[in-house]
Amino acid sequence: MTPLSFPLTRRQCLLAGVGASLLGVGPAQAATLPMPASLPDALASALKKGSPLVVMVSLVGCPFCLIARDNYLAPMQGQSGLSVVQVDMRNRQLVQDFSGTSQTQDELIRRWNVKVAPTLLFFGRGGVEVAERMVGGYIPDFYGAYLDDRLRTARAAVAG
Repeated sequence: MTPLSFPLTRRQCLLAGVGASLLGVGPAQAATLPMPASLPDALASALKKGSPLVVMVSLVGCPFCLIARDNYLAPMQGQSGLSVVQVDMRNRQLVQDFSGTSQTQDELIRRWNVKVAPTLLFFGRGGVEVAERMVGGYIPDFYGAYLDDRLRTARAAVAG
């Protein structure tokens, strides 16, 4: 369960990008996740389906964000109806937070004290986090298992 916590070299970033393109995941084919105007509305929609709201904190150009979004989150959203949205570091677009206050995505991310992309947050009733955050890029062979574990925990929290 150890995220990558060391600084990546330029070569590692390039290799991650090449690996993504070899998997058929490149900029022209990249999946997209909705960027919410209102987190309370996105959460209400998720809870109606009996699902937590998964928020992916991303950074433009981040190869690990691309892999998490394209290989895990977008397929789960399409196949199982997972409620997932994306907010971006350094993005000045306004979003309504769980308290009803409008702020930029970047300000919201700073308030959540997220410093690493990608980070996945799992929200339940009242905008409360209901599972441990997934911070950074995990070992690729285990990312899906860690995500499934967090989703089980989050789903149980919103069901109960």
